[in-house]
Amino acid sequence: MKAARWHGAKDIRVETIEEPRTGPGDVKIKVAWTGICGSDLHEYLAGPIFVPVGTDHPLSHDKAPITMGHEYCGEITEVGDGVDNLAVGDRVAVEPIFACGHCAACREGRYNLCDSLGFVGLSGGHGGFAAYSVVPAQMCHKMPDELSLEQGALVEPAAVALHAVRVSQIKAGDKAAVFGAGPIGLLVVEALRAAGASQIHVVEPSDQRRARAKDLGATSTIDPMHEDPVEAIRKASGTGVDVSFEVTGVPSVLQQTIDATRHEGQSLIVSIWESEAAFQPNTVVLKERSMKGTIAYRNIYPAVMELMRQGHFSADRLVTKRIDIDDIVSEGFEALAREKSQIKILVKAPD
Repeated sequence: MKAARWHGAKDIRVETIEEPRTGPGDVKIKVAWTGICGSDLHEYLAGPIFVPVGTDHPLSHDKAPITMGHEYCGEITEVGDGVDNLAVGDRVAVEPIFACGHCAACREGRYNLCDSLGFVGLSGGHGGFAAYSVVPAQMCHKMPDELSLEQGALVEPAAVALHAVRVSQIKAGDKAAVFGAGPIGLLVVEALRAAGASQIHVVEPSDQRRARAKDLGATSTIDPMHEDPVEAIRKASGTGVDVSFEVTGVPSVLQQTIDATRHEGQSLIVSIWESEAAFQPNTVVLKERSMKGTIAYRNIYPAVMELMRQGHFSADRLVTKRIDIDDIVSEGFEALAREKSQIKILVKAPD
């Protein structure tokens, strides 16, 4: 089968590999659509970050080259021995987390904080940029009949956004700011709207992405190339927002994310970073602000799909391009790197 495999930074190749085989407890999925994630783009431009190189990942037991793609869905074509909650023909969204199950975080049910955390399509395994994928059955969530397979490819990134909002201190009626209106930032805007935020201010240099943020419910949009975003947010919100979300991975933005909050405000760091970032600790200390990181999601796919059933996280409003796997580098990764008008690019699985 065809698969897009990471060999190194700026080196993703569409190759022919063997179809994966189903083992006990596994299911085989005919992949339908897979989204290109910001994490995938980071691996392409500056990896390895999550991709294991030289040494196998402790849970996937894989190392580069690996088949990429973790935002995906499809239809089950085979079930392994011991699988009784899924059947051939079920449409599923994949929750692509590798967790050990026995570290302190896993024992507490916080499997996204696993000491050996990994992701199918980043840390090894049979990723979604391929015709077929095999994963443990517990990674699969049956999709409601009302959701299209394109929607299924958005469950994973929407889960990232919804989890970030859930673990923040935001409450109905609070004010929020989102720095960065890429796919996750825009999904955070929608999650904040669902959570009842009274104001949502979005900072983004791309005209097209600012317009999309406004369409999705942003109260205001700010171009940081033409005005001071902190000043604009503080003026619009009064004393600063209750919670701000950093979704850019740009070092200079981190301090702005802190400064945009009110006293006792909170800054959520959602991005995966390619480099270090500095901030002045006194800006946290003197206003008793807090900072929190968030990674992936846990126990949230059913809630995401229910919100999708109600009209949230719509593929029609977020997907800007659909491509074939043969074009994944030129029309996918390179397009995302050069065209800030792109939001979510979906890759159609090969036959």
